[in-house]
Amino acid sequence: MKRDVSIVIAGAAGQGIETVADFMATVLKLSGYHVFVTREFMSRIRGGTNSLQIRICSERTAAYVRRTDLLVPLTEDAIPHLRKYRRTQEDTQFLGEEGIVGEQAGVDPDNVINVDFSGIAKEVGGKIYSNTVAAGVITSLFGVNLDIVRDYLERRFGDKGEDVVNENIDAYNRGVEIGNHLQQEGKLNYKVEKKNKVKDDILISGTESIGLGAIAGGCNFIASYPMSPSTGLLVFLSQQSKEFGIVVDQVEDEISGINKGLGAWYAGARAMITTSGGGFALMSEGLSLAGMTETPMVLHVAQRPGPATGLPTRTGQEDLKHVLGAAHGEFPRIVLTPGTYEDGFYLTQKAFNLADKYQVPVFVLTDQFFVDSSYNIPQLDISNLKVEKHIVKTDQGYQRYAITEDGISPRGIPGFGDGFVRADSDEHDENGHITEDMNLRIEMVNKRLHKKIEAIKEDYIYPELVGSEDYKTLVVAWGSNYYVVKEALDKLDLDDVALLHFKQVYPLPSDLKEHFETAEQILAVENNATGQFCDLLLTELGVSISQNDRLLKYDGLPFPVEMVTEFIEEATKRRR
Repeated sequence: MKRDVSIVIAGAAGQGIETVADFMATVLKLSGYHVFVTREFMSRIRGGTNSLQIRICSERTAAYVRRTDLLVPLTEDAIPHLRKYRRTQEDTQFLGEEGIVGEQAGVDPDNVINVDFSGIAKEVGGKIYSNTVAAGVITSLFGVNLDIVRDYLERRFGDKGEDVVNENIDAYNRGVEIGNHLQQEGKLNYKVEKKNKVKDDILISGTESIGLGAIAGGCNFIASYPMSPSTGLLVFLSQQSKEFGIVVDQVEDEISGINKGLGAWYAGARAMITTSGGGFALMSEGLSLAGMTETPMVLHVAQRPGPATGLPTRTGQEDLKHVLGAAHGEFPRIVLTPGTYEDGFYLTQKAFNLADKYQVPVFVLTDQFFVDSSYNIPQLDISNLKVEKHIVKTDQGYQRYAITEDGISPRGIPGFGDGFVRADSDEHDENGHITEDMNLRIEMVNKRLHKKIEAIKEDYIYPELVGSEDYKTLVVAWGSNYYVVKEALDKLDLDDVALLHFKQVYPLPSDLKEHFETAEQILAVENNATGQFCDLLLTELGVSISQNDRLLKYDGLPFPVEMVTEFIEEATKRRR
């Protein structure tokens, strides 16, 4: 009985491996297995080599592993491509057509299982069913019930007609027959413990977790220009727009996107934009406008490697300093960094309330690995969630920028009350009139910057400590590296090592220093070249993490569990 099995499917863009992944993940989850799917793909519509990893587990995980137990290559380029990234090992088994996994692939014959997917598919009704045959072979290893498969195929292909559904079922059954035969011969034998409660979980992507959080937060307007890997959120909310009353505007550029979002908030809507680093770079002037006019804004920034266009479809954590320092002038902002899909949902929901309450931009900072992976989570609890609005009904003496003790002025919207709601991008007085009074300038900066920052810190979302509270080594991570560090610690089983995972990286209250003062050693894991969060901890809290204690990865791929495990193991040996 294995803890988990790692299956990798690789083929060309447009070859349908995404359909196979969705099929397999769904039916395996409904059969009682924890599943995790992560995708690695090139920046092209067709061709190249894409791959996806499906982990079938006895316990919940959402971490990428380099290990491949079973590889299903669908093109001749697949094996060399994966070897380049050390994705195949001596004991990796290869399942595929002879022309792909034969002698020319340079694979140990003992690890090769030839199955003529295309030939079988043609007998059923066409080569298009090759992937369904392959899915049948693989899922048969885990005892998937045919009724679950039949229900899935009817929902997935029902609109294409009964013949297509029946041919897919026939292709699947042909694959199951082969899979059963291979198990009987002892060539394929993977056993993972089932958990019945998993059947009631929901299988979602990171994009969907952010989108559902936005809906729960009362989002009713999104204005964005498509940019990988953020576009999925725009698509998801457009698909839900009629049911939840969301106005969707695919704008002409990112400058228009943020300005329309600010206009929507000014009018009383709850708006968001979604973009990546290059698109966000165009929004800096609009972001500064939000700071001066004290207009709420929710921005989802899905990171990818830069500079410039960089690696459009790969992952990284390179935009932390970008979102912290973008825009001219000084004003508050909040940066949330979900690590799990539960975080993605609840933090995005909270982002709208925080933006509304403090009248500041709130960032939900993710990355390609986070948004483009998927796994099962328990049903989300929405019973205690509230859409918190902080709009006031104005009177004749209304002052939009009234100086208050906590720095938060009452926010009115046009037409709601008798007051006049002014907004000015220049420095202004309490009524919103332009001013060049230097003393008033100081008061206004203190109000919207210093006082607000202190108030925001009172609402801080504290990091999650995973592991022993009596730690001597503390591993620091943020965003999508939650599960990879957690699994590494589980494997090492060290009673003096813990993970401190940050869900909010800015602003940071001073009492966080207590976590670091008791540690003999502080390690950090980040997907960038300079240790951007390490630098932030030094600036904000005076916490110093040496270069030797930083594990930095910036090749565009996520951290594999093996790399993080080795890093922590070697670092703790140095401490001892």
